[in-house]
Amino acid sequence: MTSTATPYADPAALAAVEEARAALVADLGRDAQDVGDHLGHLVEADGVVTHLFACTRKGYVGWRWSVTVAHVEGGPVTIDELVLIPGDEAIVAPAWVPYRERIKPGDLGPGDLLPVGDDDARLVPTYSFGDDPLDADAKAQVRQVAQDLGLGRARTLSPEGYDLAAERWYDGIGGPQAPIAQSAPHHCHSCGFLVRIAGHLAGSFGVCANGDANDDGRVVSMDHGCGAHSEVRLSKKQETQPIPDHVIDTITDELDAL
Repeated sequence: MTSTATPYADPAALAAVEEARAALVADLGRDAQDVGDHLGHLVEADGVVTHLFACTRKGYVGWRWSVTVAHVEGGPVTIDELVLIPGDEAIVAPAWVPYRERIKPGDLGPGDLLPVGDDDARLVPTYSFGDDPLDADAKAQVRQVAQDLGLGRARTLSPEGYDLAAERWYDGIGGPQAPIAQSAPHHCHSCGFLVRIAGHLAGSFGVCANGDANDDGRVVSMDHGCGAHSEVRLSKKQETQPIPDHVIDTITDELDAL
C-alpha cells in the first residue's frame, strides 16, 4: 500500500544551506565559482532535503546544482548526493528515438538496407494467415502448401499491417482529402484507368494507370479523383471551337485574282 503522508521536513536539514554549499564547493574545486545563489529546497523524505543552487557555468543556462542532505534526530547533518540537474528552462538533448523509428518514406537510397524484425506486428507467417487469395479455395490451398512444403512467401501482412497501410494510403496524397481530389469531378472507382488490386484492400484501393495523371503508378483510394478521369467531358464553352470556313470577299477584285 502506497503512503500519501507528507514527509517530515526536518528543521536541521532545511537549515543546512551553508553545509550543502560548502560540500558542493569542496567537490567542485577550481570550478567552485560556478555555484550561484540558493534557489530553494525539496523535501524528499523524512529528514531528507535537497538544496538547489544556481549554476553559473557557461552553456548551462537553466541548470542547477542539487545537494541532498539527511538528518537523523540526535545526529549531524550528512551529505548524501551532489549532482548537476536540468531545470524547466534548461537546454537538454532530445529524447532518444531509435534509428528504425526515424526512417521516413523517401529516406532510403540506392544500396541502403532496412531489415524487418522477426517480431514486426505488421507481418505474420503465411502458413497461419494465408497469402492474398483470389477466392476462399485459393486461400485454403496457399495455406496448406505453405504449411506442408514451405513454399511461397515466409510472411505476409497481418490484420494490423493491412490497417496501417490502409490508413497511411487513405490519409496521403492518393486519398480523398488531397487538394486535387477535392476539386475532381469524378471519383477513381468509376475511372477506366483504375487498375484493380487483389487481396484484402481490393475494395478500397487501386492503382492509377493514366500516364497523363499526377497519380500514374500510385495507389489511390476509390474515392480519390483528379481531372484526368476517363469520363471527364468538357462543357460546350470549354470545347475547342472549330475554325470557320474562309470567307471570300466578293466586293473587291480579290475574286478576279483567284
